[in-house]
Amino acid sequence: MIIDAHCHAGKGDGLTGPWDTAAPLRDYCRRAAAAGIDRTILFSAFHSDYAIANRQVAAYVRVCPDRFWGLAFVHPLRDRGRMQSLVGTAVHDYGFRGIKVHRHDAPITREVCDVARALRIPVLYDVMGEIAVVELIATEYPDVPFVIPHLGSFADQWSAQLAFIDHLVRHRNVFTDTAGVRRFDLLERAVARAGPHKVLFGSDGPWLHPAVELSKVFALRLPAGDEALILGGNAQRLFGRPRRARVQSVPVTVMRTGQLPRHTDPWSSGFTRE
Repeated sequence: MIIDAHCHAGKGDGLTGPWDTAAPLRDYCRRAAAAGIDRTILFSAFHSDYAIANRQVAAYVRVCPDRFWGLAFVHPLRDRGRMQSLVGTAVHDYGFRGIKVHRHDAPITREVCDVARALRIPVLYDVMGEIAVVELIATEYPDVPFVIPHLGSFADQWSAQLAFIDHLVRHRNVFTDTAGVRRFDLLERAVARAGPHKVLFGSDGPWLHPAVELSKVFALRLPAGDEALILGGNAQRLFGRPRRARVQSVPVTVMRTGQLPRHTDPWSSGFTRE
């Protein structure tokens, strides 16, 4: 099974560019089907109210639950104080599989990570080249999987992508995706050093062509089992289990200090290569 782990969907409410205006899926779905992609993980375009945006994505997931999985997009600052409710609704009512955060909105916060931990879901965080934060979130939240897309920089920042590979190697809860990675030698290096179990295929659709992005994975010329991990196995492992457990309340004092009780690691078998 091929799973595209990185695709935007729905209407934004801005007019800065496609990223906050509209992410229509019609052409993407046709292209993805032709490329042999079986399932796609969706999250919204940039929006001033992610409760509205997440409902749009939920409509796609509801119509085609075997074709689409959803992630809850949140704004770390603007959604402060309602994070648990916002994500809890997305997980329990919409069946979403994780959280999406973008540095363009604001830096990730403890509140985001605490909610991910409480709900036992992964976080897809675009750091926009600010690689140092990966060290902090990975060590402070070792039981939360973090997918850092684009090898750390969609802007093709070579130094950031190179530095990120070290984090990918060292931290068992840090993963990446192939979306928009143009420096193929760095993608090869990431797979060689960190292992194919740390990399997910992603297209950054609908704006990038999924078949073009998929060709990079085939061009790695990996053994069949390793290739299968990148194409879908890793996404299935991280996002494949619906989170239906009751939302655990996170006390205000815990939110302030960031100190939580010890949690068992629900992904322990998935963080390391079996």
